[in-house]
Amino acid sequence: MPIRLNLLAEAQAAEDLRRRDPVKRAIWIGGFLVSLMLIWSLTVQFKAMLAKSQLSGVESEMAAQKAEHQAVQEDVQKLTMATNKLGALRLLSASRLLHGTVLNAFQESVVDDVQLMKLKIDQLYSTIEEVKPKTNGSRITPAVPAKVTERIVATVEARDFSANPGDEQVKKYQARLTAHPYFQPLLGKTNEIELLTLSRPTSSLDGGAYVEFSLKIRYPEQTR
Repeated sequence: MPIRLNLLAEAQAAEDLRRRDPVKRAIWIGGFLVSLMLIWSLTVQFKAMLAKSQLSGVESEMAAQKAEHQAVQEDVQKLTMATNKLGALRLLSASRLLHGTVLNAFQESVVDDVQLMKLKIDQLYSTIEEVKPKTNGSRITPAVPAKVTERIVATVEARDFSANPGDEQVKKYQARLTAHPYFQPLLGKTNEIELLTLSRPTSSLDGGAYVEFSLKIRYPEQTR
């Protein structure tokens, strides 16, 4: 039986031992893990860049919408102010004092032996300044338009030529004016026609006597 000798057995054993070296295996495993970490890091960085790009797009869109929202809010404020002014003008037109109507009311409130001498109407106005709109961040305080408070006072000067001047006819004249359909809704139940002055009897040219008296009619205050 032939004898075979492997002259490379020692070298092969050394090579096999080298291949099974745990340090080298650890190096290979470590290199593989490092490669995986690099790949994962690049993937995360790519996703972060993509998310940042999307965030920038969303922020740009939000900024554009915020500007549009601001413009819409300003237009709404302008429309509200214009609507309020138009409503105030309509209210003023509907409730303004018509002197012809006042004179007609006095003409329909005639009392015997009472002569109307003078009618004076004072119209006083006080202004309430407007409040401009304010912006605090995203919160907008709307503007308040200017307003005007109207005060109207009518003063009546008349003479009473009755048999007993200054007695019943003056009160009767007050009651007649108060009950007139024009003055009644204005005065209501609490506001009355006020007797301002009542003079002493004065002799007239025909030998009789008269008294002079004045009345005050205070209209309700109105703010427009």
